[in-house]
Amino acid sequence: MLTRLADLAIRRRKLVLLTTLFVFLVAGAVGGGVASRLSTGGFDDPSSESGRVATVLDETFDQGDPEVVLVVRSEKGVDDPAVVAAGQRLTERLAGEDKLYNVVSYWSLGSPPPLKSKDGTTALILAGIDGTDDDYDEVAEALAPTYNGTIDGLDVQLTGFAEVFRQVGHTIEKDLARAEAIALPITLVLLVLIFGSIVAASLPLAIGAISIVGTFLVLFVVSSFTEVSVYALNMTTAMGLGLAIDYSLFVISRYREEVRDGHDVATAVRRTVRTAGRTVAFSAVTVAGSLSVLLLFPFAFLKSFAYAGIAVVTVAGLATVLVLPAMLAALGPRIEKGRILKREPKPVGEGFWHRVATTVMRRPLPIATVVIAFLLFLGAPFLNIDFGLPDDRVLPTDNPARAAIDDIRNGFDSNESMPIQVVAPEAGTLSEIDAYAAQLSAIADVVRVDAVTGFYVGGAKVADPLPLSARHVAQDSVFFNVVYDIEPMSAEAVDIVEAIRDLDAPFEVLVGGQTAQLVDSKASLFGRLPIALLLIAVITFAVLFMMFGSLLVPAKALVLNLLSLTATFGAMVWIFQEGNLSGFLDFTPTGLLDSTSPILMFCIAFGLSMDYEVFLLSRIKEEHDNGRDTVGSVAMGLERTGRIVTAAAALIAVVFLAFATSNITFIKLFGIGLALAVILDATVIRATLVPAFMRLAGEANWWAPAPLRRFHDRYGFSEGEDVTDAVLQQAALPDIDLTFLDLETERAIRRGDGRERERPLVSSRS
Repeated sequence: MLTRLADLAIRRRKLVLLTTLFVFLVAGAVGGGVASRLSTGGFDDPSSESGRVATVLDETFDQGDPEVVLVVRSEKGVDDPAVVAAGQRLTERLAGEDKLYNVVSYWSLGSPPPLKSKDGTTALILAGIDGTDDDYDEVAEALAPTYNGTIDGLDVQLTGFAEVFRQVGHTIEKDLARAEAIALPITLVLLVLIFGSIVAASLPLAIGAISIVGTFLVLFVVSSFTEVSVYALNMTTAMGLGLAIDYSLFVISRYREEVRDGHDVATAVRRTVRTAGRTVAFSAVTVAGSLSVLLLFPFAFLKSFAYAGIAVVTVAGLATVLVLPAMLAALGPRIEKGRILKREPKPVGEGFWHRVATTVMRRPLPIATVVIAFLLFLGAPFLNIDFGLPDDRVLPTDNPARAAIDDIRNGFDSNESMPIQVVAPEAGTLSEIDAYAAQLSAIADVVRVDAVTGFYVGGAKVADPLPLSARHVAQDSVFFNVVYDIEPMSAEAVDIVEAIRDLDAPFEVLVGGQTAQLVDSKASLFGRLPIALLLIAVITFAVLFMMFGSLLVPAKALVLNLLSLTATFGAMVWIFQEGNLSGFLDFTPTGLLDSTSPILMFCIAFGLSMDYEVFLLSRIKEEHDNGRDTVGSVAMGLERTGRIVTAAAALIAVVFLAFATSNITFIKLFGIGLALAVILDATVIRATLVPAFMRLAGEANWWAPAPLRRFHDRYGFSEGEDVTDAVLQQAALPDIDLTFLDLETERAIRRGDGRERERPLVSSRS
């Protein structure tokens, strides 16, 4: 397959490049507007108990959380007659806006204390939005110009779920542009320094552009059928550029190596695709497999990263094994144009990474022990991880929508905009409803319960129902609003949800609201997590076995990746959950991590780690098959790949760190976390633990039971394929009409050691 792609890239290079340009332009024209079709939601499980509550409230009661909140201030106090009149007019004005319902305020409800601040200068107007998450963004966009500023003598600020996540989306768009403006020039400079040539340095950026724009087109199509999160765009840009750089580095470096060995351009391209291209193909399969497990989770947010990740990996891999070889074939020697730096490769066995590998393999056990202890130390904070959901605090403190919610958080006695909602689809008698509401109000940290029968505090009814209380009943169903005065994502709020669910109710009840959504999200995530981890392990193990024919190599790769990611997650808890470096990095620590972040980071980082694992092991296996012992093959493999892997890691870390400049906390977390994971993996893991483990295992690295060995020999993937006429001529062989030889035979021919006589010249795969 790879040989056919190489031949296509060489013989039809103009066709390949023109077709790519045409597709690129179409993808840019169609997919360029994909952001407007994407959603800012997708964080909940519609099939969960809290998801069912949201559906019942919408369909049965025509109710929901107040997604729109106006924070209204007046120095005169909200009970001043002029302010009361202005507040009522503002409430009526908001009620006339499209797609809003249940518009209520401190003034329209008869001045209930919970809707007034403790100092009496601020009151709230609440409204629901009739529509989906996408409608929320549209409504907030329409309201923002009108309901921010001074209105009829009142200081008005728009906030609430809809406006907060509209601000998140707009902030991410600006951050994306800034990250690209930072990453691209730095990356280009580093590429020039690494390749020494402007032309060669431009090729990875071209592959990156193809990968990103191609994925935008895929997301545009996918968004026509299902919900896709806008946050997937950040991953598309970061991984599109990062993978393109990784894969292009592998391919271009190998191509140059083949040219230095005396091959003509066509031969060098073919051999490059068969070796580095093969590594890229396996890496792409592994990364795509790791990301595909995100489809197991019932959240559109996570599934969106699967759509984007699989698409960007596929496009980047295909562009690297087809379009990049066509570019190399078309450029030929001109790839060295614009050469700024000239460096001669060091003699074999004298490089820095060769010395590192041999040093580690002299004392593999003590070095491995120290490094593992260090990684476990870094990972220790992960034991204290606590999960939450993203809220307004992902925005910077000076964002107006965030600042308005901070005012509510600090200035009001209770959290009226995010109550726990309890639905009874088939309620009992009024006396049962009254008794159950009283039970709810007696739960610790509950400040009030609103029901169709009245208002309850501390286990007793304190007020008879108002006209507004009629909204709590529809047909045979009722719902209760459980209001509390603590953070919705806190452990105490979770305790309230669990206490309600444990309560002995006189009828069936369902518990919803944001805090219940957190509880249900964690249950959905971690209930599926073992299956996801097992699937990643099986995919990785199977791909590496089919590539190397070994049982130990895949097992080692899994263990080392887990060690690396443990250290990364520990650092993320220490920084973002515990708040260390929050001042330097400019974010608000909440004592929680978004519950989806570790799973998402694991899948991405695990896949990226396999890039370097497969690339290094491929060269080690190549040297081993060429007759070297374990120590020699590991040292030579690390020497051949160390500089390239380090350069690739540095480049992709620059890309991720550029995204860490985002003003959104969880984007910042992704950027820093993934950069750290890549750097740890490419340095500490590859330079120390891989050589140490392989030295300790010796020839067992390549062992497999006889039945599996026969299976691999029959169905596995090897590098064996064609050798060009140039190689045959260099070997001074008679004219033989042979098209395909395997690489091991070819190496023997080139060494001239006669080993080719020990095996058939014609490959069994030809």
